[in-house]
Amino acid sequence: MKNKIPDNVVFSEEDGYNAHSLSYSTSVGAPAIKIDNIVDWKNKGVRNVNKEFETKFNELKVQYEKLMQEYEWNEIVYNAKFSFEPVIGETYHLYLGKDGSNFLSLIHPNNWNKEHIGSFILNSNKKWIHLDSKQEEFFE
Repeated sequence: MKNKIPDNVVFSEEDGYNAHSLSYSTSVGAPAIKIDNIVDWKNKGVRNVNKEFETKFNELKVQYEKLMQEYEWNEIVYNAKFSFEPVIGETYHLYLGKDGSNFLSLIHPNNWNKEHIGSFILNSNKKWIHLDSKQEEFFE
């Protein structure tokens, strides 16, 4: 039977009494070794990353909605009736005709008593840019 070694003594068969060579304290009076609580750290990291993803998702959602709105306006204007070749940078006005179809005109809504749908500028990429009322005043 081997000699019983007390629990508070650091001993191994290969190194013998090796408390002096360990990187941590081994005496009974030494501070307890505690495992860090990384659950809180992980939870905080997950919350931060999720917030970042949510922010980015919301930004992309707004960009997507804006793109879809631009697409829909371009679809409406390109399907409208007009018998002229639009000039890039010129302001055009979209109206609702008596037959229910849309038509494009150079005539400003203030000068004509027709149902005005919106005002647009054709950019160099042949994309129709919808102008709100403040932008209309600037471009007139």
